[in-house]
Amino acid sequence: MESYTIGQAARLLGVSVDTARRWADAGRFVTRREGGRRFVDGRALAAFCVEVAQDAEGDEDGSFTSARNAFPGIVTAVKLGDVAAQVEIQAGPHRLVSLLTREAVDELGIEVGMQATARVKSTSVFVDRL
Repeated sequence: MESYTIGQAARLLGVSVDTARRWADAGRFVTRREGGRRFVDGRALAAFCVEVAQDAEGDEDGSFTSARNAFPGIVTAVKLGDVAAQVEIQAGPHRLVSLLTREAVDELGIEVGMQATARVKSTSVFVDRL
């Protein structure tokens, strides 16, 4: 399973590293130490990203922008069918859903907790694996 440094987690959450550290110290998400660095499990971070986004719904204080319609985030759900698949990405306060082929999901190795970028073009959402 993929894991993230506290700095990477902060970027995916759209907060400063200090805020991510404070949240971890307060027990909002679990970290582990390896060689003096703090890491967060990808699945746990995905769940926490969804929680933070739900808490922020209706909060008009923050402003968020997207450069060139690219939304870097973390995969929070993968639903596989026989031919089609649905991938959900939490990018800061934005939840993006992409419908693509199961073959594409398998080839990219997309799974919950990994980093991905959703690219939006008109009404289509494409997924890039990082």
